[in-house]
Amino acid sequence: MGRYFFFLNCLLFSAIAIGQELNCEITVNGDQVLQTRPEVFKTLERSLNDFVNKTKWTNRTFKENEKLNSRMFITITKGEGDRFDATIQLQSSRPVYNTSYETPIFNYKDNSFNFRYQEFQPLIFNTNSFDSNLVGVISYYVYIMLGLDADTFSLQGGDDYYRQAQNIVTQAQGSNFAGWSQSAQDNRTRFDLVDNLLSNTFREYRIAMYNYHRKGMDILGDNNSTGKQVISGSLRLFETLIKRRPNAFLIQTFFDAKSEEIQNIFSDGPKVDIVKLKETLNNVAPFYSNTWSQISY
Repeated sequence: MGRYFFFLNCLLFSAIAIGQELNCEITVNGDQVLQTRPEVFKTLERSLNDFVNKTKWTNRTFKENEKLNSRMFITITKGEGDRFDATIQLQSSRPVYNTSYETPIFNYKDNSFNFRYQEFQPLIFNTNSFDSNLVGVISYYVYIMLGLDADTFSLQGGDDYYRQAQNIVTQAQGSNFAGWSQSAQDNRTRFDLVDNLLSNTFREYRIAMYNYHRKGMDILGDNNSTGKQVISGSLRLFETLIKRRPNAFLIQTFFDAKSEEIQNIFSDGPKVDIVKLKETLNNVAPFYSNTWSQISY
């Protein structure tokens, strides 16, 4: 009987482990803060890793090779009692079909991250209330990264995840924590990011995400020439977007993740029209002009 219960527990544990959606590595750096108890940050780091990787974020079951690979780097810049100011850097990637390569999806830094935390306090996500800015910000970016990942596999596949992130934004209004509200001075808040992702105004961004990855990157291993042509065409979609929304927030986030990869893709293998490609890239992402100048054969 004891062996039966042991076997049953193993099955239950396996089901739980398979059901989680992320392989996320979270690092908390408190070196800038003079703390009499620096172990607080190590406790926070362990708690956040457990929270993100063990919480069931969706009603889907993810196999091990389907989990989203991601990282969060939290740098504490100020601390007083249980109140902390910080920045958080988010990175996520997904495998490219038929290769061992992981393509970057999201590379973003949020400088407006402040929260309260007492060592060993439980971290629990509640979809119906906003109880903690620490939990709220982390949960918000989990859904953003899940949505972006889904968008690379199916057209507008991330809608449900973005709506979960938008729900957190709605609940956070009036919390007095920075980064949640729409701002005339700063159009790059958490409100703006998810609002743009769900807005038809920025539809070319999400079409480009799907075409670039599913129709371009995923066939590079089998047909490098066609894959590069599709990727090049995907980038031209941004020319339509910038005519409607110059300096669009989402374009910056795309190329923050993709600039180095684009340079590498088009500096090797079958040739495409590099002159036209560079013209497009300098038009839609002039902030990476030095990178585009290095695309060559």
